[in-house]
Amino acid sequence: MSYGPTPWLQTNWDIRAALNFICGGAGSGLLVAAALFSWQAKAPLPELVLGAVLMGAGLFSVWLEIGRPLRAVNVIFNARTSWMTREALLAPVVFALAAATALGWQWAAPPLALAALLYGYAQGRMIAAARGIPAWRDPMIPTLFVTTALAEGGGLFLVAGALQGSVAAPAIVFAMLAAFSRFLAWVMYRRQVEPSLAPPARAALAQAQLLLGPKGTGAALALYGLALLIPDARAPLALVGGLIAVAAGVLFKHALITRAAHNQGFSLPHLPVRGRR
Repeated sequence: MSYGPTPWLQTNWDIRAALNFICGGAGSGLLVAAALFSWQAKAPLPELVLGAVLMGAGLFSVWLEIGRPLRAVNVIFNARTSWMTREALLAPVVFALAAATALGWQWAAPPLALAALLYGYAQGRMIAAARGIPAWRDPMIPTLFVTTALAEGGGLFLVAGALQGSVAAPAIVFAMLAAFSRFLAWVMYRRQVEPSLAPPARAALAQAQLLLGPKGTGAALALYGLALLIPDARAPLALVGGLIAVAAGVLFKHALITRAAHNQGFSLPHLPVRGRR
């Protein structure tokens, strides 16, 4: 690797870091959906367990990336300034509230939804704090991460419901609103960040456009709409639509962390000239 004015791809965060955002975002979004629909006669236990497992898998994957894993405990000592610390501190709160909701304690559902939403927001703020990477530092990143988590969570909630043979219409509406919100955030993000991107970073995000753009989002919304209109085919339609929504989030985060994370390079507006002051 040669450092200089030409942007280069960061290598400190690899697929293990990407998995933290992929699994953690999807898990937190699923827990939000599960908490919102826990008013039903029986708490959505499989969805609560899956959401917590995904969050745990994301944290475990990023722990594997640490050069000295035994020092991971140091992450909890910077809550005043570090969004990574805030993410780490929110995790046990989310797990505890998910367990309480799974046990049928209805009071735990609203704070669970809030804590899981804050977890997804903290992940977005972690990325936005990387000021030297144009694709990460855009102000729309936290909003895009939150809406992506909700779209993934809504999709996973429908997938889990379809596999259990029960998909409720309100859950489909939630997934539709989340997917459309993510599309709007994606359009605004691309419009703002595009001029500052290096060509390889622009190409990486263009691949994510396949599922996050009008075609991918349109396909998911169409399947959700058909699921509402055709009750007899609701489960398979919701299943496919949910899988598209989840795949879009996975593709986006993988591309953002591992292939679009080009540094801006060095800027040297005034070059020294030998023999002159």
